[in-house]
Amino acid sequence: MQRLYDFLRRHPTGVDSFWAVMLLGFSGLWLVSDTLIREERIWAVFVTLALCTVLALRRRAPEKMLLLAAGVGLLQLVTNVPQNPADFAMLVIIYTAAANGALWSSRFALAGGLAAPAIANIRWSDNYQTGWQNFVVTVFMTVPFALAWVLGDSLRTRRAYYAQLEERAARLEKEREAQSKMAVAAERARIARELHDVVAHNVSVMVVQADGAAYVLDAAPDQAKQALETISGTGRQALAEMRRLLGVLRTGEPGEGSDYVPQPDVGQLDDLIEQVRGAGLTVDFKVQGSPRPLPSGVELTAYRIVQEALTNTRKHGGPEAGATVRLTYGDAELDLLVEDDGRGAQHELYEDGGADGLGHGLIGMRERVGMVGGRLATGPRPGGGFRISAVLPLRPVG
Repeated sequence: MQRLYDFLRRHPTGVDSFWAVMLLGFSGLWLVSDTLIREERIWAVFVTLALCTVLALRRRAPEKMLLLAAGVGLLQLVTNVPQNPADFAMLVIIYTAAANGALWSSRFALAGGLAAPAIANIRWSDNYQTGWQNFVVTVFMTVPFALAWVLGDSLRTRRAYYAQLEERAARLEKEREAQSKMAVAAERARIARELHDVVAHNVSVMVVQADGAAYVLDAAPDQAKQALETISGTGRQALAEMRRLLGVLRTGEPGEGSDYVPQPDVGQLDDLIEQVRGAGLTVDFKVQGSPRPLPSGVELTAYRIVQEALTNTRKHGGPEAGATVRLTYGDAELDLLVEDDGRGAQHELYEDGGADGLGHGLIGMRERVGMVGGRLATGPRPGGGFRISAVLPLRPVG
């Protein structure tokens, strides 16, 4: 049954043609009756065929069929072809124009449907009826035309409503997909930042210590042993942070269902700087203002900026470079300044985030600072070296 229904929906003109043939059969019975004279019968045949054509093609060309039906109605008035079974097609085309036709055809169908019964009653009036009786008959004849138009217009309105719902659902689906893609991109960027900060810093310390241990292995075994201990501790710290990061990826929330280490914060800068000093970099670290608890995002951002800046100093500043770290607590902002007196970074590393594929650390800094609504300035320092300045707001960004 469902397959038959689907077939009929796919072939609407065939269905309408079937009903047109049925209407032609009923109209043929009227044509062979004795109620028509010869001249009227000739015109009645033409009217019947035209109205059956209207019924057959109503959904393929509703506007054209509506105009054809109107022309046939005028022809009936002129040629005195009385009302007949084929006129049922006018009801159908009024419904079709209201449901599927253009807006002008719907209005035209309504006007024609309301006027046709009155015009027909005047043209073929019954002399044996009073004026009041003719009026009642006209009203009753008008009701089917009005109902046909109302049903068609209701169908048009319902279709428009469903189409609007489908469009809204499609738009919401596209918006959800776009938001999902943005969330995935943001998560990938966050993971990339965390991996870079963890790996770049700790591996850099391990490489420096390994080089120093190899250099003094024979001459100063104690220093080599200390360097190896530093490498071991740094590696454990890197593994702990990697476990924390992987734990977040698996569970969705830091520390959920695990004992991973917490996110680094400003309070751990002393340990970070001691670690860097142990790797051979001279660092002057000072805190100004009144230290106090900060938003977690600001804490992590400040820590990662200092970590990345000192890593860059070791990479690009040269063997004799030294660094200065200044952390200033303001009323509404946290000022962070990291400078070194080394050779400075290559131009490509701080222009546009590294056009040659390098400079990912500076890209991560800009992203982190942007996420908390802060400002970041990076570039060569007058007199040599490199400077990184960040201003992080301490209030939520509205």
